[in-house]
Amino acid sequence: MRAVIQRVSRGAVRVANETVGEIGAGVVVLLGVMATDTSADAETLADKVAKLRIFRGESKPIDASLLDVGGAALVISQFTLCANTRKGNRPSFAQAAAPADGRALYERFCARLVHHGVSVATGRFGAMMDVEIHNDGPVTIALGW
Repeated sequence: MRAVIQRVSRGAVRVANETVGEIGAGVVVLLGVMATDTSADAETLADKVAKLRIFRGESKPIDASLLDVGGAALVISQFTLCANTRKGNRPSFAQAAAPADGRALYERFCARLVHHGVSVATGRFGAMMDVEIHNDGPVTIALGW
């Protein structure tokens, strides 16, 4: 799995001009699911996102987690994070999970965040989306296994 996590003051996602997901302060997670990923990978990554200390703490500028600050997560499926660009100029997406597998692991990731008590909003899997990200900081972290 690959994820780009952005600390945000707010975020939203629209499909065909309809807002389908929206959050205030928290994180926007762009999530790419690889063909080799498992449910355990989805849960481990969700645990990491929930506990990642990227928010302002009492004594340090970056010392609190999403759980500590009570922030929300807007999770957007983004298979393009699975692109292989080593050969040529056209990205290959052969390493991305098949749509049914990708959807199941995307949903597992979201469910695991909810398990931690995180309020989760989502985009629409497989749709063309307009994503609005108001990066706070800016703080952007790329994670992948």
